[in-house]
This record gives sequence, structure tokens and C-alpha cells, in this order.
Amino acid sequence: MRQRPLLGLMRLTRLTHLTRLTRPLRLLPLLLVGALGGCAQWGYYGQSLSGHLSLVRAAKPVDDWLAQPDLDPTLRQQLELSKHLRDFATTELHLPDNRSYRQYADLHRSSAVWNVVATPPLSLQLKTWCYPIMGCAGYRGYFKREDALALASQLKSEGLEPYVYGVPAYSSLGWSNWMGGDPLLNTFIHYPEGQLARMVFHELAHQVAYADDDTTFNESFATAVEQIGVARWLAQRPEALASDENSRQRQDQMQALLRNSRDRLRELFQSTVSDDEKRAGKAEVFAQLRQQYEVLKRDQWKGDDRFDRWFSTLNTPALAIQGSYTDLVPDFIRLFERQGRDWDRFYAEVKRLAKLPKDERRAQLAAGG
Repeated sequence: MRQRPLLGLMRLTRLTHLTRLTRPLRLLPLLLVGALGGCAQWGYYGQSLSGHLSLVRAAKPVDDWLAQPDLDPTLRQQLELSKHLRDFATTELHLPDNRSYRQYADLHRSSAVWNVVATPPLSLQLKTWCYPIMGCAGYRGYFKREDALALASQLKSEGLEPYVYGVPAYSSLGWSNWMGGDPLLNTFIHYPEGQLARMVFHELAHQVAYADDDTTFNESFATAVEQIGVARWLAQRPEALASDENSRQRQDQMQALLRNSRDRLRELFQSTVSDDEKRAGKAEVFAQLRQQYEVLKRDQWKGDDRFDRWFSTLNTPALAIQGSYTDLVPDFIRLFERQGRDWDRFYAEVKRLAKLPKDERRAQLAAGG
């Protein structure tokens, strides 16, 4: 997707807003486009295909970049690091050994794609869009920001509450490996070491297992792989571990605030009070969330304002999509432990769960597989 942007909360980086809320724009192979009907569908998948192809064409192998004598030293350092991360992902985490993240592209823009999410004003239920092969997902991605804003405007006119955010990376779920795979991008290559590792491990995990109707299952699985993988990577990199610790702590504190606010809103929206009372209660929840953030920033973070931009646009769908990256992570980590911390057994079990109906999948995951 996905989310990771500080990457936003999902991946706390030096950027000032949450963008990895996302990550996702899961693109389809070329032959599927011809099977779609309707002008709107043709237009959407046309921009998806052309946008992805332009990204792939801009990429070239990391070693080719490193062979350039005048390559920026900082970029050289990060590309060298990416090679080690990519090898670690395959050898230690048993993630796919393919061409993804062994190439690099400079898109000359700040985001790879822009995602649109939306909810009814008094609900945390994300609107879903359905696609061939990948099924339904709670977001819709565009390679041009103005296209995303146009959809958001349309959704607002339909009575929904939309949210648009930039995404630094997305996964093609392995479909583009024949074209060179998903490349490293300028939109995230300069992340600190721990955050770059999270990005690479998370996106590769999407190539392992995918449930075609369950955004939270998919994103929480990838986040669990990322968390376990990064802990193992940083355990052998004490300097990187020390610098990553502060960001991880702040990310955990932020997630706790957001989780509490989501729980309060869910309880409010499911209550029997009037809609007017729900709107008033919703405003209070968001006001208190912002106040708690300001206190946290002032008293514990020494004025660190990296989340300010995200908080300035915070709304219900922004809060809802955040939950998809974290809500099931504890269940996946328990499943990993139950499989003896064996990656192959863990992935096989996740693939099995992904094939089940959603309710049965969630029940078995909660029960430990």
C-alpha cells in the first residue's frame, strides 16, 4: 500500500505527516485491463497501468546507480544499505527472492501515488472499491494528486467524509516482477535505517499472502512481518537500534492515542443516541485527541512537531485507515510464535487463512490459527 511520510504513523519517519497509511495501490496485469467495462473503469485502470509502467521505466538496477562515479554520496550510502536489507529479507525473513527493491527510480515527486479513503460521517466503516483479482479494498489510488482530489470531491457530494494522502510506496503483489519488480523510490530511500527496513520488509510481505476482501488482514500481516523483521535486523546493528528507539517509542505513543480515539468513536457510533449527539460526541473525541497530542508533544517530545501536518487534516477516515495497519498485529505475532517462529510455517498458515471467508478467517486468526 503501505500506510508508512513519518509514514505516517505506520512508519514514523522524519517527514511531517502520515503517508504510509497506505501504501496500497495494487495494480493489475496488462491483460486484465481489457476485461473491464465502462468508461470510468477504463479511465481508472488506464491511469493505473500507465502510471505503473512509467515508474517501472524510470527504474534501473541498484548496481547501475552505484557504478556512477558522480552519484550523490548520501544516495550511494542508502542504496548500499538497501542491498543488505534486501538480502536479509530473503535469507533471514524468507521473503520472496525476486527483482523487487533491487532497482531504484527517482520519480521527481514527493509521493508514489495518492490514496483516497472515505467513511460515512458517523461511522468508521471504510468505503470499499472492488477490483479484478485483488477483490475489494478500502482505498483507491491515483498517480496524479488532482485525480485523487476530484474523487474526494465527488465522494463528499455523495455525503461521505473523504481523506486524501500521499503514499511513498505501494506493492504490485508480485505482478510486476516480470517487468523488474517494485523498485526502491526517491520517496522513501532517504528514510533512517530502521524506517527503510520497515518499508522494504512490509512491501515484500504483501507478495507472500493476500486476502482479496480484507484490507486490515493484509496490512496487519505486513506490519507484523515488518515489526519482527526490523527487530531482528536492528539487533545486529546497535547504532541504528539506538537511533531508531526514539522514533519507535513515539510511534507507539501515537498509536495508543489513536487506538483509544477509535474505540471511543466506535462505541459512540454504535450507541442509540441521536445523530446530533453523535456529531457532538465525535467533535469532542477529536478535540480531546488533539489536546492529548499537544500535551504529549510539549511534555515528552520536547516540541517535536513531526505529526502536526497530519493532525491538521485528521478526520474520521484518516483515523479508520490507520487502524487497518495495526488492529490485527498482535494476532499475527501470536500466530508466528505458535508456529515456532518458523517463517515458512507462519507464511503457509497465513496463506491458508487468506483463502477462508472473512468471518471464519478472523475467528481462526484470533484463536491462533
